[in-house]
Amino acid sequence: MRKNPNLIVPHRRQREGRTDYHQRLRLLKSREPRLVVRKSLNCFYCQIVRYEEKGDKVVASAVSSELKDFGWKFHGGNTPAAYLTGLLCAERAKKHKVSKAILDIGLYKITPGNTLFSALKGAVDGGLDVPHNEEILPSEDRISGKHIAEYAEAVKSDAAKYKKLFSAYIKDKADPAEMPAVFEATKKTIMDSKGERKKSAHKAEHKEAHTETKEHEHAEAHHEHKTAEHHKTEHKHTEHHKKE
Repeated sequence: MRKNPNLIVPHRRQREGRTDYHQRLRLLKSREPRLVVRKSLNCFYCQIVRYEEKGDKVVASAVSSELKDFGWKFHGGNTPAAYLTGLLCAERAKKHKVSKAILDIGLYKITPGNTLFSALKGAVDGGLDVPHNEEILPSEDRISGKHIAEYAEAVKSDAAKYKKLFSAYIKDKADPAEMPAVFEATKKTIMDSKGERKKSAHKAEHKEAHTETKEHEHAEAHHEHKTAEHHKTEHKHTEHHKKE
């Protein structure tokens, strides 16, 4: 079989459609850390990544599933969650003295109002200097979840429709009408805590109960050991008296 000497085999990630190396090169030429934003169906992922010769190094990161530790009780894949994830990542980046970054959204298309840019807005409000055009950001109503709250109120009169559209909220006992208020409270908690996760009361109680159980087991084992030693000593004395 004749081979083409001019054929250049693309990199594996390029063949799989996972990396645009031309775009990556342009980002790396800036010599700035990258604010990498990605999303799945239920989560947003934000990372501050530095390039190193041995490979990219993640300096700080945040995932929307962590937001529950800061008071968020709604879906992790909506616009408000994206903003809060970007904010959380920016707060954590401060600890590593990262104040400037460039946005990396991978292969996603740039469309104004995209939820990915909500994460960008959160990072900027968190103190990161990220070059961007204000026109691409979602509106404040969408960022705070006000549009979801208003829509929920509008369809609430139709019980069947409301139950169908907001079944996950009903299951989690979360009222979508409260989303803007919960958003502001979660935002404040993230900024006040500087991105530090707080252990939930349930976890704290579980740890305390586990510690108490361990202490109780240790005390019982110690008591059994002492009892066994006492019986052993008495047995020796009895044997000694019999020999006499």
